[in-house]
Amino acid sequence: MTMTLDRLVSRHARYRGDLPAVQFEARRLNWREFNAFCNQVANAYQKAGLKKGDKVVTILPNSLELITLYWAVTSLGAVIVPLSPLLNPAGIVKLVKACAAYSVVVSPMHEQELKSLLSEQNLTTTLLVLGDSQQENSFSGFISGAPTSPVEAPGLKPEDLFNIVYSSGTTGEAKGIEHSHLVRSQYGVHFAAAFRVMPESVVLHTGSIVFNGAFCTLMPAFFLGAKYILHEAFNVDHMLATIRDEKVTHAMMVPAQIIALLEHPDLRASDLDSLETVLSLGAPLYKQHKDRFNELLPGRLYELYGLTEGFVTILDKYDVANKPGSVGCPPPGFEMRIIDSGGKDLPAGEVGEIIGKGPIQMSGYYQRPDLTAKTVRDGWIFTGDLGYVDEDGFLYLVDRKKDMIISGGVNVYPRDIEDIIINHPDVIETAVFGAKSEQWGETPVAAILLREKMHADKTSLIKWINQRVDAKYQRVSDILILDEFPRNAAGKTLKISLREDYHANK
Repeated sequence: MTMTLDRLVSRHARYRGDLPAVQFEARRLNWREFNAFCNQVANAYQKAGLKKGDKVVTILPNSLELITLYWAVTSLGAVIVPLSPLLNPAGIVKLVKACAAYSVVVSPMHEQELKSLLSEQNLTTTLLVLGDSQQENSFSGFISGAPTSPVEAPGLKPEDLFNIVYSSGTTGEAKGIEHSHLVRSQYGVHFAAAFRVMPESVVLHTGSIVFNGAFCTLMPAFFLGAKYILHEAFNVDHMLATIRDEKVTHAMMVPAQIIALLEHPDLRASDLDSLETVLSLGAPLYKQHKDRFNELLPGRLYELYGLTEGFVTILDKYDVANKPGSVGCPPPGFEMRIIDSGGKDLPAGEVGEIIGKGPIQMSGYYQRPDLTAKTVRDGWIFTGDLGYVDEDGFLYLVDRKKDMIISGGVNVYPRDIEDIIINHPDVIETAVFGAKSEQWGETPVAAILLREKMHADKTSLIKWINQRVDAKYQRVSDILILDEFPRNAAGKTLKISLREDYHANK
């Protein structure tokens, strides 16, 4: 495939101009209108001197401007670098400096501190702020008066960069993952096929679009010219109303959002009749929640396991009933192996490291060939995740290597304990991590979200769990009953934060 994506939106404006393109809250644009907005932003940047290969960083919540920047920057051959608004300002400036950003677009809440930090670092990066158009450095002022005609074609090649996505940094230093135009177009092709997205589909996204998982439905929608609905932030009532009123066909959710949906007191299957696909990704979805969802909406649920670096498996909606504990198999064009510590392939049923490769593989980590060489070896992505395959080749996750607890010299997988805890009738969600122990080195501790906090009884919960685990070394030594879990922009629970907070409060 030789396609680049710099003219994708203008293509839809020509051939699908009057059809709905992007809906953000009350703002609705057809493809012609969305293309005009993208052109306006691109022309403003071109006049300001943005060139092919330059980096534009965004630190924005979901907004029409953010989704427009993705395509406007691309049309100039420049590279979009979306950062999470949850990052602290010092961390943002570090990444702005690391990628030599030409421009940074921020929300008002980040403006003053970032301006000060950029000045301290002697960075000449242009800072633009969403909001009041009268401000000297406002984004709306910057694009005001710019023409809506197409910008000059940049002459891109498929291997040119589309974006840099920085990893969450939850297990170490954040790494800039490079995706080319070819890779992002492959997202459009492969995930449209896997999730049955069509040009007439209505795709809803309620989580952050700076999280790479968002591209698993974003790219198919834009690739085919479907209708893409974006919410400012996740709200279960708003999501349910949108699905019902807009006849949404495809939605991507992280497990925490699926749980919120299932726990909604006014949930009615009839309000969700239009749904053809609900994609769960970002973290494993517990079997209990899969079963509840499939009782509510049979034949709609998919699960994706994958890495931003470029490998995935997919549990198809038609495989969920027969392989409920699995995260599926590699789609066409992808390959997977399970290996031991020496690199030897393991047979079905034996746990080892998951490695894989496929057509959405990253170019590498930005300006870090040393880290790239550690992750990609002989063309294979080493995931750092542990799992096994069954006799049919379907993948079952065990845990991350980094999350494994070593208690008394024995490997303890938190997932095994979590699978027990989630069956307690009062538990909505759980996360098990290793805490320091003088006697055992490490010992399991469970963080728990309960349906009704007033019913919480730590002693009885510990007893209930420890009576049901398979081995003594799996017994939890303590429980944290929380109102919410710390999460990153992707909705993943931050076990490292749970562990640090636990030790800090001991």
